Amino acid sequence: MDLMACARAAFGWDDGVVVSEGRRGALGQVWRVETGTASYALKEIFGEPPAEALVAAELAFTGRAAAHGVRLPASHPSRDGRHLVETPGGTWLRLYDWIDLSPLDPAAPASPEDLGALFARLHRCAPAVTTEPDGQAPDPWYHRPPAAGAWGRGEAGEAGAAERALALSTADVPWGDRLRELLAVVPELSAVAVPPEPAALILCHRDLHPENVLAGPGGALVVVDWDRLGPAEPGRELAMALFDWFCDPAPDLDAMRRMYRGYLREGGPGRIAGPADFSMLVASRLNFLLLQTRIAIDPDAEPRHRAWAEREIDEALRIMPAPAQLAAVLEALEQGRGPADDRRARGLA
Repeated sequence: MDLMACARAAFGWDDGVVVSEGRRGALGQVWRVETGTASYALKEIFGEPPAEALVAAELAFTGRAAAHGVRLPASHPSRDGRHLVETPGGTWLRLYDWIDLSPLDPAAPASPEDLGALFARLHRCAPAVTTEPDGQAPDPWYHRPPAAGAWGRGEAGEAGAAERALALSTADVPWGDRLRELLAVVPELSAVAVPPEPAALILCHRDLHPENVLAGPGGALVVVDWDRLGPAEPGRELAMALFDWFCDPAPDLDAMRRMYRGYLREGGPGRIAGPADFSMLVASRLNFLLLQTRIAIDPDAEPRHRAWAEREIDEALRIMPAPAQLAAVLEALEQGRGPADDRRARGLA
């Protein structure tokens, strides 16, 4: 049984459905499905499926977010009530409403303020949490950068067999020299990353980059891909988003200030006040880069996954923040705060 035959059986479609390829992400491939009466986004998830607890948390939180004015595609169960369907090929399926979406223009006059207001609405309706949806401790992906040895350089100059293999395998790749240049500043970058404060954690999307916040019909912002939902400090998620949206190739400090002001005006609870607030940005970007390099040099990886990893490595190296950029953004945000923002920060407004 092929992928679409499995989907037809699970969701009760006939043979007349029309399927076309949508966008590809780190965790899966999206397919557009036209049934004649409705349009759906069928997401094929690669690797390990999301835990049932994560799916349940997503359904609960997206319901709260929608009630607070956040637009998002609704999730649909299979005929037997499952929101997660296994395929014969070992991948997994989720079904959502299809919404015609287009990339948001970050240069549009209101975009930074609109983004800030969206983040504030998400954070204001988020429940406090101390664990991942499955009950595990907060995922270190978001606060613990890779160990020095993972890049092929051990703490004492010696690396294990796997790390030596990584270093040798990247010697002749097109991005090898750029990776080695980055490694010179990785210790300084990694030094800002510290674990979050448990009392400050709320449930966050944790992946709100430009491919997951898009413009729907009429220009309204639509949030997609909730697969990374979990605990985070709101200020850290906001700090990561500033770089996701307004730092390619260099920080747009004015746009960042405007997004932050929009967040504060909408009553967002997070604050960006020190280097530790970039922990999520630094840790997740370094962890993602390391993961993609390992996929790209893995001879056993599927060609489509290796090709996708190569493209992601190129972008990840281009947009990796420099230590000086973190300092410049902190200074710009502090200078851009007005008296009303200071009152909100002290809980007086």
